[in-house]
Amino acid sequence: MIEFKDVTKRYMTKTALRDVNLKLDKGKIIGLVGLNGAGKSTTMKLIAGLINPSKGSVELDGEKVTRRIASKVSYLSELDEYYSFYTVQQTIDFFATQFPDFNKEKAEEIRAYMNLDANTKVKHLSKGNRGRLKIILTLSREVPVLLMDEPLSGLDPLVRDSIVKGLITFVDTEKQLVLLSTHQIMEVEMILDEVIAIKDGELVDHRNVEELRYDEQKGILEWMSSIYE
Repeated sequence: MIEFKDVTKRYMTKTALRDVNLKLDKGKIIGLVGLNGAGKSTTMKLIAGLINPSKGSVELDGEKVTRRIASKVSYLSELDEYYSFYTVQQTIDFFATQFPDFNKEKAEEIRAYMNLDANTKVKHLSKGNRGRLKIILTLSREVPVLLMDEPLSGLDPLVRDSIVKGLITFVDTEKQLVLLSTHQIMEVEMILDEVIAIKDGELVDHRNVEELRYDEQKGILEWMSSIYE
């Protein structure tokens, strides 16, 4: 579904990704792990068509990724640039005008699940509640690819578990591919089908989580420790 072919991405003198080859299939929730600056956000932006590779190509369903790929990709960025004077409901309504695939009924269902007040203005939301809004807007688009860059960042540890379960509830695991990066490995390990490790801009391992757990008797954290020690 998504394929990286010998992808390198440079920013001036810094190489963010180096000679990455990767294939990702639909119907899976895949974790992207690595230390800060490893290249996780760059990988997501390449798939979203927000940046172009310096070398190689990124394809989605055999189509070269450009900015037009937004019709197939919903991207939760580490940033949240919304109109601060809008309410939560107005923000949802605005997104519905921007994306024909946006499902307002699903957005309302997720908003209720997230327990987020529809009448609160964005500028008055806490960091955690802004995170909830980002998740609502991302999951409400009915597209093949969902990219989630640190979706649990800023959320209270007491509610992370329910948010992770919500990912399972509101994602079509038969038709959609979910790629998420996170530092909260323990919270998401139970929902991951695969995990990808990036180190210093290089893809160092790509594993099936079930095989890792049962064949090698390792959890993701133990596996990561062997890579990043």
